[in-house]
Amino acid sequence: MKGILGRKVGMTQVFTKNGVLIPVTVVEVEPNVVMQVRTPEKDGYSAIQLGVFDKKEKNATKASIGHAKKAGTNPKRFLKEIRDVEASYNVGDKIGAEIFTAGEVVDVTGTSKGKGFEGTIKRHNQSRGPMAHGSHYHRGPGSLGTMLPKRVLKGKNLPGHMGHETVTIQNLEIIEANANENYILVSGNIPGPKQSLVLIRSAVKNSRKVDTKEIINYAEETVVDEVVEETPVTEEVTEVVETTEAPVEEVKEEATEEVVEETQTEESNDSEGETN
Repeated sequence: MKGILGRKVGMTQVFTKNGVLIPVTVVEVEPNVVMQVRTPEKDGYSAIQLGVFDKKEKNATKASIGHAKKAGTNPKRFLKEIRDVEASYNVGDKIGAEIFTAGEVVDVTGTSKGKGFEGTIKRHNQSRGPMAHGSHYHRGPGSLGTMLPKRVLKGKNLPGHMGHETVTIQNLEIIEANANENYILVSGNIPGPKQSLVLIRSAVKNSRKVDTKEIINYAEETVVDEVVEETPVTEEVTEVVETTEAPVEEVKEEATEEVVEETQTEESNDSEGETN
């Protein structure tokens, strides 16, 4: 037997690579802390106590604070015992989503949604009476008993508080267990409203084989800019540059000499014109 406490987030759907749509329930699974270990020698039975979701110390009692300090953690909001655990744990160990694998069959226990005070038609799925033609019976509970006992028999379906009960749904399949993001996808629906506490543990009446389903994962595409690698300057290139620099300087010197000669001829021509 193995189990973990989590919080129901909501429902969604996933697709397998074969094109099958599977409705799943997302369960947030933070690492559970082993708060206490019970042994047959000391307590008469073997079990571990799990704690999940931190609670502020100002809202916790001194007993719960001291109990949490033994495990080296903060006071926890929810505590739950799981009996006959397969592995051996010590106080302070943490259990995450990796305890389960895809394809395993589990039982999920939770508290169903509260409906308040309801009548017998909604609470017990009874049928109503005729609504016309002089009928005086519409949505009542019906006969309350026979004449002889002169009392209402035990087990009579009557109006009352509906919902808010501990419900277990058996033989649900683990579709995905992600330890990095702390969530578990369970096939189908599980009892309880959103953000309610649920217990996932190994199935008691399981007769199915492990059937791992390949889920399609949608990864976001990221745009990566192409990096243009600059070609390193080698020794050969530097030698070529050095060889090409020499003739350029010679051309520059020749050009300057020609300009100087032209200016000298122009000055001589000007001087001759003035003398004339």
